[in-house]
Amino acid sequence: MKKNAKNVGLLIAIGVLVVVVGGLTYLYFSQRTELTELVEQMTIEKEELEEEYEDLAIQFDGFQELDIRNDSLQDLLSREQQRVQDLLEELRVTKASNARRINELKKELATMREVMKDYVRQIDSLNVTNARLTEENQLVKRENQLVKNENQQLSTLNSQLSETVSRASMLEVSACALKTLDKNDKKTSFQRKVRKLQFDFVIAKNITCEPGLKNLYARIMDPEGNLMGEDPAHVFTFESGEIPYSLVQQFEYSGEVYEGVCYYPLAEEEVAQAGIYSIDFFCDGNMIGSYPFQLKK
Repeated sequence: MKKNAKNVGLLIAIGVLVVVVGGLTYLYFSQRTELTELVEQMTIEKEELEEEYEDLAIQFDGFQELDIRNDSLQDLLSREQQRVQDLLEELRVTKASNARRINELKKELATMREVMKDYVRQIDSLNVTNARLTEENQLVKRENQLVKNENQQLSTLNSQLSETVSRASMLEVSACALKTLDKNDKKTSFQRKVRKLQFDFVIAKNITCEPGLKNLYARIMDPEGNLMGEDPAHVFTFESGEIPYSLVQQFEYSGEVYEGVCYYPLAEEEVAQAGIYSIDFFCDGNMIGSYPFQLKK
């Protein structure tokens, strides 16, 4: 009886042990399956987190291509861009089983996204400001160009007015008549006897011309186009240069009509040729008259 009781107790103990070992085995494989599934899930989450970090890094790269005219903001963007890159590199080497660090990196990502939104708002604000300033700058440029154009027009008008006034104040030889004289200063019509040329001229009335003592210069060109009576010492100023003259006559001008006479004596060896001559008058640096005349044989 005692032996049978011991056998029953042993069987019961073995049965309990089998049940316990079976339960432990089931629990082990069950937890291992759950752990494997958890690791797989964490791996997927890690890969998704990497993609989100990569997307954020691309967005920061895009900011670097913008024309952000704010050095402080540009520096902040560069630092945040580097931080995103550093976190991405850390995430890549972090094991999927390190749930604590992966969760921390998720929080870091959320923070970085908020930072990104703030930068987007600042950049938008800067773009609006820059667009307004650009528009104002263009407006100022247009206004400056208008003022410049107006000044140029005024300058042109002033130049035209000055030229008009200058022309209005110029003297004018309104008439000129030639007389040919012989050696006795008597009028002659014989070309071979001519020894002096007499020019009777008239200067028109001009009340805008400054009155006073003036020099009237004359250049006489012979039929061959040569200047008569040319002398290196006899020059006057005309158009920023000096040119020679044939004769000079000084006169007093009062603004009224002036009638004058000037003479050109031929040199001893000089012969008056037959043909068409011309005489040009100059005064106050201006050419004030030009007349042709003819000597006949």
